[in-house]
Amino acid sequence: MKTVTIRVEKMNDFKADVMSAFRAAADGAKGTEEDVISFPDWQLLHKTLSPNRMAILMAMTGSGEMTIREIAALVGRDVKGVHTDVTALLASDMLERGERGTVFPYDAIHFDFTIGKAA
Repeated sequence: MKTVTIRVEKMNDFKADVMSAFRAAADGAKGTEEDVISFPDWQLLHKTLSPNRMAILMAMTGSGEMTIREIAALVGRDVKGVHTDVTALLASDMLERGERGTVFPYDAIHFDFTIGKAA
């Protein structure tokens, strides 16, 4: 099962994670089946993954390539609104373009973040 982990993490933590992955790869370590998408703060995560966009991702999870019309039917929304949200998800690299439609290449979504008191 291919899982994507969505995180909120500061840029320094993100850089440390990337450097750790590079070092592990250089040492011959095998990668995991888990990809990570990081956001610098909760506000950007929430803006990018609005409730309507999360509904699209959840509907597409494990479903393979889909057209805009198929996605719209699954989430019970109009094609124009879904097209707008799919375009935004493509721009943020949450979705990928396929040969005949759009792909969310994951079977599961895992969220990993902690929200504390604002500074």
